[in-house]
Amino acid sequence: EVQVVESGGGLVQAGGSLRLSCLGSGFPLDEYAVGWFRQVPGKERESLGCINSHDGSTHYSFPVKDRVAISSDIAKNTVYLQMNSLKPEDTATYYCATFYGRAWGRCPEELFDYWGQGAQVTVSS
Repeated sequence: EVQVVESGGGLVQAGGSLRLSCLGSGFPLDEYAVGWFRQVPGKERESLGCINSHDGSTHYSFPVKDRVAISSDIAKNTVYLQMNSLKPEDTATYYCATFYGRAWGRCPEELFDYWGQGAQVTVSS
């Protein structure tokens, strides 16, 4: 069974950094694309970016691309989301998701079949 589980959320001060982890199980990471998303209650889920672990290629959404880095460790079957210069408006539930195949230049959520439960990130001002 394909599963992804997020960890690393919590309370962070504005201006700080955070790294979230997405641990995959039941699938080989290098055959799947993994994406990161976030959602604020009452708003649509927002794509942050995604990675093809077989070659490390990444794609980022324009609004966050200067503050976000996605990386993967195939040996640990884990994908990371590094966020810097955090702002209160970054407060959200962060999700990772995966699908079999490659993400070609974009990471729309409709491509992703398997989703984690989410990790809450709260940025205090």
